Amino acid sequence: MHSLKRDFAANSGLLGISLLAAVVGALGTPTAWVLLKLIYFFTNLFFYQTFSFALRSPADNHLGLWVIAMPAIGGLVVGVIARFGSDKIRGHGIPEAIEAILFGKSRMSPKVAVLKPISSGIVIGSGGPFGAEGPIIMTGGAIGSLIAQHFKLTAAERKTLLVAGAGAGMTAIFGTPVAAVLLAVELLLFEWRPRSLLPVIVACSVADFTRVFVFEAGPLFPLQTGTLGIAALASCVVAGLLGGGLSALMTAALHKIESTFEKLPVHWMWWPAIGGVLVGVGGYLQPRALGVGYDVIADLLNAHLAVSSALALLVVKAIIWSIALGSTTSGGVLAPLLMIGAGLGTVLAPVLPGGGSHVWPLVCMAAVLAGVLGAPLTATIFSLELTHDVNALLPLLLATGISYGFTVLAMKRSIMTEKIARRGFHIYREYSVDPLERQYVEDVMTRDVQSIPAAMTIGQTLATYFGPQQMHRAFPVVDDQQHVIGMLDRATLLKQENHEAAVRTLYGANPPLVAVPGETCREVAACLATHALERLPVVERAGSTRLIGIIARSDLVKPSRTWLDEEQKRERLMGHAAMRWRRRKPTEKSV
Repeated sequence: MHSLKRDFAANSGLLGISLLAAVVGALGTPTAWVLLKLIYFFTNLFFYQTFSFALRSPADNHLGLWVIAMPAIGGLVVGVIARFGSDKIRGHGIPEAIEAILFGKSRMSPKVAVLKPISSGIVIGSGGPFGAEGPIIMTGGAIGSLIAQHFKLTAAERKTLLVAGAGAGMTAIFGTPVAAVLLAVELLLFEWRPRSLLPVIVACSVADFTRVFVFEAGPLFPLQTGTLGIAALASCVVAGLLGGGLSALMTAALHKIESTFEKLPVHWMWWPAIGGVLVGVGGYLQPRALGVGYDVIADLLNAHLAVSSALALLVVKAIIWSIALGSTTSGGVLAPLLMIGAGLGTVLAPVLPGGGSHVWPLVCMAAVLAGVLGAPLTATIFSLELTHDVNALLPLLLATGISYGFTVLAMKRSIMTEKIARRGFHIYREYSVDPLERQYVEDVMTRDVQSIPAAMTIGQTLATYFGPQQMHRAFPVVDDQQHVIGMLDRATLLKQENHEAAVRTLYGANPPLVAVPGETCREVAACLATHALERLPVVERAGSTRLIGIIARSDLVKPSRTWLDEEQKRERLMGHAAMRWRRRKPTEKSV
């Protein structure tokens, strides 16, 4: 039996899904290119009144007060698209992808694949303070989901391709394949299994290899900082705490703004336009806060902005981002968070010891990202891949960990899960091994089985097995060679009028539901729940019906009890070790 057990669950369809993921990854690059071109087009249309796909910043416009109207017009157009096209385009993309995965069986419509990039291009092009990554995650996910639906794959396989498309889109935009895989693990997959991890790796790798055909090679924000001294340790802690505090503040403000919009006596279609007016006011005061702002992020990371300018930009960007996102318009959150975090680091750089003026914008950028997303590994590697600054790895890791810990203690939910929770769905983001996945049928089944001969009459069966001395709710029915033909309970027998008929007459030609050694208790639990059963007969192998045991719902409690016993034993051992350590003599040396 031990030969049946593996380190990971085997999946015969893994190769096929990986090949489809490669196709999804290859599609991610042109999709990202189209989205960016849409943003450039609408930026030129709204701020310069020209038909052009050239890259231009909305900050260079000469509209004067008219700049206030641009985000409002863009918000109005997107509100109309959302109402009469698909309301799935509302939001920044990641929560919508999570909801589709957990509660929509990973099914996404073609409308989303078309309307999401168009609406995001309009919002960002009209000055919305967002990035392209959220929309491309949603669009890439929709492409993966549609391909999976075309091939009639299972819900788990649809989820895998959806997440593969999302990761490929993020990779194509930023050139960060490892961070995209980590984002999938920390936010989207809700598992760590080869069946989902490998296809996502394939999709992100293919997207990064093909990215060089349409985008410039190399990091988006190349940076090189020096090696930090021991004084930087305290600075990283401070940066992490302040980054986490800012993350919690912005998250709370966003939730409050969302609640305020929900109380407005107008249809939600108008909310993006209302939020757009306030975004326009912020853009009039700080033009560089409008749009994606990759050039602004680069200036902050390279210390090209004065502290006063960075502070003003930080405040305005945080406010208009919260308002725009709270109005449920369409746009991504990663680029704005990068700008806000880098702005915080620029403000702190003069007072944080242990590093130059370049390192703290990068560290704070990662800390804010980790706090808002609740994804420290993603934030660390994302910042590293954006800059290729290997020297910053340790301060990035420490600051993101501190920020993550702060927000975990300070907030119940992040912006990734709050909207879903408001719809009545709670998402638990901690991963652990299910005890039912760790135990197999042969570990918990009952081998001494009481069965009913198929030749026995219904009347005899009622009297013998379902009388006052009844031991179980249901029994397996077997023929002369101990082959299972089905399960039998009292309710089924009481429905029969002819008590002289043999119980074998109650069964047709369909094979019975059975469990086999090598199956996990999780698979058995799913079968019992799906068919509303109490017990399953266990047969010697797949394809056989020879009875060797029985497994009941009560048996499935054993793995959980075993796991709890192991945890309690481990805690007792650790407690005893700690007690012995405290009782050691001061002169005793450590080994």
